Amino acid sequence: LYPRRLQQPQDKVSVTAGETLTLTCTMSGVGPVGPVKWLKGWGSGNETVYDLVGYFPRVTRVVSESNTDFSIRIRDVRPEDAGTYYCVKFSKRLGGLDVFRRGKGTVVSPNPPPPVVSGPVNRTGLGQRVPFTCTAGGFFPKEIDVKWFKGKDRISVQPPSITLGRTKSSYDMSSTAAVTLQEDDVRSQLVCEVRHSTLTTPLRGTYRLSKALRVSPSVSVVADVLSPVEVNKNMNFTCHVKRFYPGDVAVAWLENGMEIKVENISQPVETPRGLFELRSVVEVQATEEKNGSVFTCRVVHDAQDPVSGTATLWIAAPARGGSSVSLLSSPGLWLGILLEKGLLGGLLIFLFKRARA
Repeated sequence: LYPRRLQQPQDKVSVTAGETLTLTCTMSGVGPVGPVKWLKGWGSGNETVYDLVGYFPRVTRVVSESNTDFSIRIRDVRPEDAGTYYCVKFSKRLGGLDVFRRGKGTVVSPNPPPPVVSGPVNRTGLGQRVPFTCTAGGFFPKEIDVKWFKGKDRISVQPPSITLGRTKSSYDMSSTAAVTLQEDDVRSQLVCEVRHSTLTTPLRGTYRLSKALRVSPSVSVVADVLSPVEVNKNMNFTCHVKRFYPGDVAVAWLENGMEIKVENISQPVETPRGLFELRSVVEVQATEEKNGSVFTCRVVHDAQDPVSGTATLWIAAPARGGSSVSLLSSPGLWLGILLEKGLLGGLLIFLFKRARA
């Protein structure tokens, strides 16, 4: 009796890489003389996966020497194992083999690893449009769908590029999304979501935008007392470095272009929004020799060109009695001097006229 039918019940099978895959094939009745083989693919490009007389180190029979159960196990599944597998009964003839029965085929898709999202090599400033790439491999069949999200917001992208993998038995995917970086992106995340017919849930790859973002600081220098300053008094200049990311920053103080030593080295402090800020203080004695000196706070952030803030030290002119009074800041003193000079001049004119009379 010839076999009434060959049964290959599995339409699709997904398996995690490294696990063991079982492919089922059974036959009923008695068939012609000839082997049963497992083939991957059909036509001229097929590959023999299992044959009783061949050597297939990763493939074994589920039931050894059975005449009805030709199921096989493939251990250590790899991405290159993706493809359509056929259980085929051959009939032997003089000089070769003929196909007698063929299963309907089982599509095998090793579950690929999560997609990888990559960004720019160097950090990018605010307002710049930056491309990000999502790649994934080991899919079969070819149809792959990709969606991008920034947080919960969908990003519009072009259809992915799909190419044959290195083993020519599975497909790789590459998709690109362009994002304009903003200050709030220090806490944002990109998500690449890959959907495929063999997946029960989408595969997700993520990328923290803080890895690509640079927020340059603003720098200002202020004095703790109003200028001019009394001679020989101590005062502080404070450098405010605000709203920068990442937190790697170097601060130096210069007096008239020459770097000066600062005892206390300040460390950046993270704000609730994820940016950083810093305050650096330098103490100065307001000697007369320093009058008009320019103090500069120079900030180097993330290996970029320096950003600076400056302030000038003005010394008040010393007044009689040992106290220091600023003429520029004392209009009443100016008025008193003018009145004094006017009265003295009037008195001299009066005495001159009287002497002539």
